[in-house]
Amino acid sequence: MKPDVTVGIIGAGFSGLGMGIKLQKAGIDDFVIFEKAGKVGGTWRDSKYPGAAVDVPSHLYSYSFEEYTDWNRMFATSDEIEQYIEEVMRRHSLEKKIQFHTHIVSAKFDLHNGFWVLKTTDGKEYTARIVVGALGPFAKIKIPNIPGLDEFEGLQVHTAKWDKSIDWAGKRIALVGSGASAIQVGPAVAPKAKELKVFQRTPPWIVPKRDYVFSALEKQVYKTFPAVQKMRRYLLYSITEILALGIVFDTPLTDLLERASKRHMEKAIKDKSLLPYLTPDYRLGQTRMLISNDWYPMFNRKNVELVPYGVEALTKKGVVANGKEYEVDMIIWATGYQSPSQGFPFDIYDMKGNKLADLWAEGAEGYKGVAIANFPNMFTLMGPNTGPGHTSVLVYVEPQQDYALQGIQYILKNNLRALTVHPIQQKLYNEWLSKKMAKTTWGKGGKSWYYTKSGKNTTLYPGFASEYVLSIRKFNPLHYNAMPFLPQKSIPQEKVAV
Repeated sequence: MKPDVTVGIIGAGFSGLGMGIKLQKAGIDDFVIFEKAGKVGGTWRDSKYPGAAVDVPSHLYSYSFEEYTDWNRMFATSDEIEQYIEEVMRRHSLEKKIQFHTHIVSAKFDLHNGFWVLKTTDGKEYTARIVVGALGPFAKIKIPNIPGLDEFEGLQVHTAKWDKSIDWAGKRIALVGSGASAIQVGPAVAPKAKELKVFQRTPPWIVPKRDYVFSALEKQVYKTFPAVQKMRRYLLYSITEILALGIVFDTPLTDLLERASKRHMEKAIKDKSLLPYLTPDYRLGQTRMLISNDWYPMFNRKNVELVPYGVEALTKKGVVANGKEYEVDMIIWATGYQSPSQGFPFDIYDMKGNKLADLWAEGAEGYKGVAIANFPNMFTLMGPNTGPGHTSVLVYVEPQQDYALQGIQYILKNNLRALTVHPIQQKLYNEWLSKKMAKTTWGKGGKSWYYTKSGKNTTLYPGFASEYVLSIRKFNPLHYNAMPFLPQKSIPQEKVAV
C-alpha cells in the first residue's frame, strides 16, 4: 500500500519550512507540510502581544542560507520575524507544499506497510512514509491549573494567543508571570493601564538590552557587501558562545553577569525596598537570562505594583495571591508554554503501540534530539536536550535538518520499511548527557520550565552550541536498526555499534 506522501512535516514555523527547503534542494519533492493554522510562522505568528520581540540579535535569528538585510533593529519585533518567514516561504515557492488548517491530533506507525497514519481534528487520515516533527518547543500554551479559572468575569488573554483588538486602556490589569514574554508585555501595557499588578513567583536575572535601530547606511552596507553581514553573524555567534561560559557553566563569568544584572536593577529602581523581591536567590543560568531596558523602570510608575507571590486562585472579580484578593478587570497570562519534556502536543504511538507521553512520564529522552527509539521513520527538530540557553535556536535547528535529511535519504536509497535508532544507542547517549549535565549550571536541578518535576533538565543541551553542531553533522546508520520491506531481498543488517 502506497502512502499519500513520502515525507510529512508537521508544523510550518522556522523548523518545518527550513526542512522543506532542505528537501527541495536535495531533489525530494514529494512532501507536505501540515499546518494547523491558516498562516506560516509558528510562535511568531501567534505571539503578537504588545512589545513582542526576539531576545537574540536579528542577524543570528535567521537562516544561515537565507540572510536578511532589511532588519530594522538589533532585536527584531514579532511582526518583522513573521514577515521574514513569509518572504522565505514565497522565495522557495513553499505555499504549494503547505496544507493549512490541518491540525494533527494523533500519529501511529503502521509497521506492516511502513508508514505513519496521521489523524486530524476533522477525522481525516493522511499517510506518510516518513514524518518530521517540526512543532518547536513552544507548541502548546500553559495556564496554571488553579481554582476559579472559569469564574473570573473579566478578560483573560495569554501572550501567545493575543488578540490585537484588545483595548487595555484604563483597565486594572493583572500580569501573571515574570519571564521572557512578561518583561516585554508589561512595560508595553503599563502606560495606558489604570493599574498594573505584576504577580511574580520567581524573579529573573535581567541584563541590559543592547538594542538600536539600523541606519539606512548600515543596511546598504549589508546589501552591497554580503560578506560583511556574514562576518557580523559569525561575530554574534562567537559572542554568544563565550556567554555560554557564564550561563551553561558556573564560572567567574557567571559572577560578572550577576553583578551586571544587579547594577542594572539598582540603577533603575527608585524604591529600594523592592530590590530584595526583584533579586533572584539562585545562580544565573538556572532560568533563561533575560534582556530588557524597561522592565525595572516600569516599577517606578505610580500605577504599577509588584506582588511577589504566585497566583493561588481566581474569583469573579480578581485574583488571589498569598491569601489576599486583588480586584482586576483583565488578566494577562505570561506563563509560557508546556515544557518540551512533557511530550508532543498530540498523541503519538510507537510501533509497539506505546504512547510517547507515557514513555516520557519521567522526562523526555531521545537520541541527539532528532530520533526516538521504537519510533521508526520519524525525526524530531528541537527534540529533547537540544534547546539553547545562550544563543539562537536556529544554530541547533539547521544541523538537525541536515541530519534528518541524511536519514531520509538513507531510508529512500535502501527502500526501508522502517529505520529506528537502536535503544542501546539512545540509552548510552542519555547516560552521557546526564554526566555532562552534572557539570553545568543546571546540574543540581531547578524550578523553571527547563526541568521535569524531579528536577531533571530535559530541555537544554549541556554544552556549547559548537559541540552539538559537530556531534550531529553526520548520520551514522550503524546506530540504527533497519527493517527492509518483505518479501524483498533484505539489505545487509549493520552491526550496531555500542
